[in-house]
Amino acid sequence: MLTLLTEPRNVFGKGLKAFREKGKLPAVVYGRKKKPHSVFVNLADFKKVWKKAGESTLVELSEPKANVVIHDIAVDPMSDEPIHVDFYAVDMDKPITASVPVVFKGVSGAVKDLGGVLVKVMHEVEIEALPQDLPHELHVDISLLKTFEDRVSVKDIGLPKGVKATSKAEEVIALVEPPREEVEATPALTIADIEVEKKGKKEEEGAEEEIQT
Repeated sequence: MLTLLTEPRNVFGKGLKAFREKGKLPAVVYGRKKKPHSVFVNLADFKKVWKKAGESTLVELSEPKANVVIHDIAVDPMSDEPIHVDFYAVDMDKPITASVPVVFKGVSGAVKDLGGVLVKVMHEVEIEALPQDLPHELHVDISLLKTFEDRVSVKDIGLPKGVKATSKAEEVIALVEPPREEVEATPALTIADIEVEKKGKKEEEGAEEEIQT
């Protein structure tokens, strides 16, 4: 199991700026039967764990000692760095729901042989499982997409033992669209084309005037 060292925090609001500059990320730990605890975690360590765990893999905290999932992350819009994180402490004997990222595997015949365009409709699937059974990711086999009529749905995912999908079974995860027809662009007129067009119109007007006289 992934682990993170945490330390108690009694700093809030504007006072957090100096700690963030030192690489300390403010966080809160809470759960259904757990009193909220405010903590600090090392930002660099958290980013490494976050990359591996996502929001569906258990992480063990040192203080307070708890098994948690990364529940919510606030990110600075300018630096794109985490500025606060919520850890949700889980009961190991009770199922929880989580949104698990989808990873697409295989080669689609409709793309390779028919020139179609793969459309990824869903990037996450909601599942339910005991905390220790939560998968980090779910694999979707796009080789099932042999024609433009084929669809890969939630029911087509091979779920690990002890895991069930709470997303609707018929929800489409991926499909292949026919290749889009290229529309031939009308060539833009050049200055020379415009001058010739103007000259032609003047000659036609002059010819009409001669006929009328």
